[in-house]
Amino acid sequence: MTTDVLIAGAGIVGAAIAAAFREEGGKCLVVEPHTVGGGATAAGMGHVVVMDDSPAQLALTEYSRRLWDALPVPPSVEREHRGTLWVAADAEEMAEVARKHALFPASEILDERALYEAEPELRPGLAGGLLVPGDSVVYAPTAASWLLRLTPVRYTAIESLTPDGALLADGTQVSAGLTILACGTGITRLLPELPIKPRKGHLAITDRYPGFLRHQLVELGYLKSAHGHSNESVAFNVQPRSTGQILIGSSRQYGDESPDIRPELLSRMLRRAVEYMPRLVDLQVIRTWTGFRAATPDSLPLIGPVRDRVWVAAGHEGLGITTSLGSAALLLDRLLGDTPAIPPEPYLPERFA
Repeated sequence: MTTDVLIAGAGIVGAAIAAAFREEGGKCLVVEPHTVGGGATAAGMGHVVVMDDSPAQLALTEYSRRLWDALPVPPSVEREHRGTLWVAADAEEMAEVARKHALFPASEILDERALYEAEPELRPGLAGGLLVPGDSVVYAPTAASWLLRLTPVRYTAIESLTPDGALLADGTQVSAGLTILACGTGITRLLPELPIKPRKGHLAITDRYPGFLRHQLVELGYLKSAHGHSNESVAFNVQPRSTGQILIGSSRQYGDESPDIRPELLSRMLRRAVEYMPRLVDLQVIRTWTGFRAATPDSLPLIGPVRDRVWVAAGHEGLGITTSLGSAALLLDRLLGDTPAIPPEPYLPERFA
C-alpha cells in the first residue's frame, strides 16, 4: 500500500492533520486501532480555550481558537460560543483576573455582583471573575469524525516504523512519503525516547438540566493544578452541553495507568465542584469515565520532525482539542515551506534532544 502521508491516530489531532493535508490535495491514510475520536479526545471536555501558562501556550491556543472560529462545522459538532468564566475565590485570585484581563482585551472583569448575575448557582462569597467571551465548546468525538469524513481510516496500529513507511499490525506494509505519529500516549511504544507520560483524568456527566449553567466555569486555582506536576490534583471545571447536561471535571494523575475509576479521586473532584456550585449535589450523575492525556515536561506539545520522514504531533495533554487545528497548520506550513502564523520553535521535538 502506498500513500503520501501515513497518520497514526484518529483522535482530534490526527483528524485535523488529515483534513489539512487533504485540503492541499495530499493522499492520506489514517490508522487507528480503536475508534475515531476515542482515546484522549473522548476524555477531553471539548473546551476551545485560550490559555496563558507560557507565551508559547498563549500563542498556540490563540492561533488555534481563530482557526476553530473560521471552521464551518456542521450542527453535529455541537459548537457553542459559551465563553469561559474564570472564577476568583479571593482577592489574590482577583489579582490574577487583572493580569489575564490585560492579555485578553475582549474579556470583562466581573465583580461579585456581576459574577452572580452571570451564574446564579455559584456559592456566596466569591470575589469575582473574568469572562472571556470568545472561547467555545465542541463535541470533540463528532468533530474528529467530521474532519475525517473524506479520509480512509484503517482500523489497526503501526507495528513498527520502516525506512520507507511502516509495518501495520495486520501485516500490511505501507510505503509513505511521510509518517506522522499523532497517537497520544501510544507514541512512546514506537519512539520511547520522547519525553511523554500518560496523565489520567476523570470526568462525570449529569442528566439534562437546561438552564442550570450558562458558561464554561473554571476556578483560577485550575492553573496551578492542571499545569503543575504533582501526582494528583483536582479543580473546579464545569461545562454546559447543548443537550442540557453538565460535564464535570477535572482531575489529573500521574503514575496510575489503569483505566478504572478511582472512587476516592472522583469523590474529591465532585466535592470540589459542589464547593463552588452547591446545588450540583442535587443533580444526577449518569456516567463517569477516565482517559489518558499525553503530557510533556514543559506542558507544550511536540510538533515536528524526529527522524527521517517521521514527524510527531503529540503531548498536547489537556489542550489537544483546542490546539489540534493549530498543530496541523504548523506541520503543513513547515512541510510546504510556507511562513507559519506563529513561531514553530517552542514546539519542536528537538528541544528535548
